[in-house]
Amino acid sequence: MRGVTVFRARHSSPGRRAARLTRAVLGLALAALLPMSLAVGGAGTASAAFDPSAMDFWVDSPVMGPIKSRIFRAADGNTSRVVYALDGMRARDDLNGWEIETNVAAQLTAANINVVMPVGGQSSFYADWNAASSFLGLPPVSGSSGSASGSSSGSGGLQVLAGGPGKSYRYDWESFITRDLRNALRDRLGFSTSRNGVFGLSMGGSAAVTLAAYHPEQFSYAGSYSGYLNVSAPGMREALRAAMIDAGGYNIDSMAPPWGPQWLRMDPFVFAPRLKTNNTRLWISAGSGLPGVADGANFATVNAMGLEGLALANTRAFQVRMVTLGADNVTYDFPNIGVHNWRYWESEVNRMLPDLSANIG
Repeated sequence: MRGVTVFRARHSSPGRRAARLTRAVLGLALAALLPMSLAVGGAGTASAAFDPSAMDFWVDSPVMGPIKSRIFRAADGNTSRVVYALDGMRARDDLNGWEIETNVAAQLTAANINVVMPVGGQSSFYADWNAASSFLGLPPVSGSSGSASGSSSGSGGLQVLAGGPGKSYRYDWESFITRDLRNALRDRLGFSTSRNGVFGLSMGGSAAVTLAAYHPEQFSYAGSYSGYLNVSAPGMREALRAAMIDAGGYNIDSMAPPWGPQWLRMDPFVFAPRLKTNNTRLWISAGSGLPGVADGANFATVNAMGLEGLALANTRAFQVRMVTLGADNVTYDFPNIGVHNWRYWESEVNRMLPDLSANIG
């Protein structure tokens, strides 16, 4: 059976067994993951499921230029209930993965929630980067792209010197979402800029928790599905380095220097006390890494198992941290079956929806 639990302060603090288990699971996940091609952000690529009921919403970033988001309006026309849906590491430039791969927008709008889907940001972690992505200071090769609109699959190792988003300019996603996009939604659509929700998968799950931690005046709710919530754990930076190279040829050192304040600022395990102090409502989930019958037996499934094992280890470590702090503002969901793909993340949105609806607007 799937376990959904809300942990409260009266639960005992974690002992050595929990710590050993977390380290063991992380070690096994890294061992399985590092030799693979890291298809972080979703297994499989479907044809774009463009929703004609949505609208393109362009907003200028002073650093990144014009950025498109997709807006899905609440069924009852309200402007007070807003949620942002963040993509995974293979985010494309035409549509957000949630629109391409799932039907969650229809489910959320039927629940009278406005949905904002930022488009783009491949391998960005929706962060404000230290510099444009480059290797050895070399500029991107003109005329080539690291994130084609039709597909962002394939080996990013061949794209380390290619052009693309965040390579001729610096990624500035956190500032964009919490300032430029937020203000444009208020001024042009009348959307509320407080008590918003934000959720995401994989890279987007980590980012959702980060945005909520540092911008509580905007986000009262955050959901992380298969997120990387302990990025300073041993081996994690190098695992993410390999993933970002594969997902478009990005250099993690351009995002944040190793082990410096900027990197630690991005680690939910480190900034967990903020989430408790802010009383941010959290929905935290990761699958077991075990596939279901529908996943089949193929390399993509094996890859998705390894990725989910890594996310599970990170998420369990974050859970231990929050329990230690006595945080009672979190719902944890750890399904017995689930690998790193969109089918499981779509199901997770459905499970989260009642809690999200009750804690925004």
